[in-house]
This record gives sequence, structure tokens and C-alpha cells, in this order.
Amino acid sequence: MITIASLLKSARDELSATQSDTVQLDAELLLCHSLQCERSYLFTWPEKPLDDKSVQAFRELLVRRLNGEPVAHIIGRRDFWDLQLAVNNSTLIPRPDTETLVEEALAFFPKGVDSVLDLGTGTGAIALALASEWPTCHVVGVDSSPAAVALAEQNRRTNRIENVEFIQSCWYESLADDSCFQLIVSNPPYIDESDPHLQQGDVRFEPRSALVAADQGMADLDVIIQQAPDYLKAGGCLMLEHGYQQASDVRKALLARGFGAVGSQNDLAGNERISFGRWS
Repeated sequence: MITIASLLKSARDELSATQSDTVQLDAELLLCHSLQCERSYLFTWPEKPLDDKSVQAFRELLVRRLNGEPVAHIIGRRDFWDLQLAVNNSTLIPRPDTETLVEEALAFFPKGVDSVLDLGTGTGAIALALASEWPTCHVVGVDSSPAAVALAEQNRRTNRIENVEFIQSCWYESLADDSCFQLIVSNPPYIDESDPHLQQGDVRFEPRSALVAADQGMADLDVIIQQAPDYLKAGGCLMLEHGYQQASDVRKALLARGFGAVGSQNDLAGNERISFGRWS
């Protein structure tokens, strides 16, 4: 007899040979997806016997994960902040470290802001998280990929968030000349094209255009920094996610462009992941 507990144990054993450092969570999410249940159900009924059809459905998902496919792509969603987001291979998978950017924005503006621009919005994760926290704020998310814009809009509708709009644009290109925001945020491509991590883990299944930038990963960050003052209100803030070794270079670029109150914030692993500056 195969139970929920025994199936999870065998899956953990198989997944332990992969590069995943979340084998328990991977197994639970895949089983929840195949059983169409919440994770609490697995903990409440660990000895529940499973029929052959359920076991086979789970094992088909498990094989995909063992072949390296991200769990988020297999089940078609990822939780971010307090949102449930649809994901696919047209965008990056939202990661917990990016929640640090949302947290830092909320801390930087404890009373909220009236307008936000999210550059390279992807699934819409950052834009939707900030819009959900600041319901009177107008948020604009842009992405150069039509598929990403469509996905972000789908996530907006699913989460019933009304104060966001998504448009197709290569960075600032399609914005009106008089567009002006109190906060600009971005998680742009920042990985060097020769980085060996591109051949490892989930990033193998994500679009390189959303990961890789020229000039040792700094090219898109530099473009965003250079043009940001044209779209920021006085006293507004630019806030960027970047690579764990890029904080110093990003701070230098912000200072050189004339930003003040420049600083960085650590991610969950203690690496400098978010850098920011105020435009005055």
C-alpha cells in the first residue's frame, strides 16, 4: 500500500540526487498538484492510501523534476509575497530574494507612494506586490516581451488588483515623455554571459534574455540608472535588484549619475542584493 507519507519519502530520496536544495518542498508541491489539494492535507492525512492513478500522475511530474525542470513550470504557478502567480517559460520565476526589494520599498516609503514604475516586470510579481500594499498608488509594469506582458495581465486579473497596468516597452522606450514616478523598481538581467551558473539549476529553463546582460552583467543596470532621472519626481527613488557581487558597482553608478542617499540591502542569504538612491 502506497500512502502519502511513503510516496513523499521515496520522492525525497530520489530528489536528493538533484541540485535542488528544497527536495521536501519540491515533493510536497508536486504531490499537492497531482492530488489537487493544499499542503495542509498532506500533513493531516499522511497515512492515507493512494490509488494507482494518483501515484502514476505524481510520478510523471516527479520525472520532469528529476530531469531538471523547475517545479514552478511543472505546476504552472509560484507564490510570491501573498500572491499566487501563474508562471511559464517566457519569464523569470519569481524568487524569495526578490521579496527583499518589495520589503525595502515599503520600508523606504512607510506612508506609501502615488506612482510606481516596474521595469522588466516579467510575471508582474513586484508591481502586483507593491500595488496590493499601496491600493491608492498607480503602478505601471513594462516588459519588452509581449508574452510576459500577457502573463502579468493574467496575474493581475487572477489576484483582482485594479491599480496596475502593464504595457510592452523596452525599458522606458514606450512611456510618454511626461511620465513621472515617485518610485522606479527593477529586477533586470544582471548575469554575465560567461557565468557558469547559467548551466545549473532552474535558470537552464528560463529565457536568457531575462538573465544575461553585457558588460559583465551591468549593461541593463547602467541603462536604467542613466535614464531614471528623466522619469523620477524630485525626492523619488530608484531601487534595483542585482547580482551578489555587483552592489559596489551599482552604488558607484548611482552616485556618478547624481543620486543621493545611496545604499544597499542584504538578501535572505546575507548578500548585498538591492541597491537604491534618491533623486533630488
